[in-house]
Amino acid sequence: MSEDLGTATAVRLDLWLWAARFYKTRSLAKHAIETGKVDVGGQRAKASRAVRIGDALRIARAEEVFEVEVRGLSDTRGPASVAQSLYAESEASRIAREQARALRIAERTGYRAPETKPDKRARRLIRALGDIDAT
Repeated sequence: MSEDLGTATAVRLDLWLWAARFYKTRSLAKHAIETGKVDVGGQRAKASRAVRIGDALRIARAEEVFEVEVRGLSDTRGPASVAQSLYAESEASRIAREQARALRIAERTGYRAPETKPDKRARRLIRALGDIDAT
């Protein structure tokens, strides 16, 4: 089942996502596909779906969304430089990801974790505010 880059006409979707390094394991790739985080050509797909060169994929991973076009096929996981040659991300997708990342960083900028645990008075105030997790 080990086929070289470009010699195969089609590869399983979960295998390609793993080989292209979008997910660390095939089982994580399969789970993402089953939960609807991966679309092929705008439609939900199964893990066994064949991916061909030229297919458009939309991959949601954590807080990032990738819109890529399949440029190469491989069923083996290689170095990152080879994995990056398997797909081409659209410019609009890359810009949207960078903007979303900048927004998340800006939202976190003002947050500062408390240096100590809340004292008795602070715990009472937290409970009074309705935080049910605070005990």
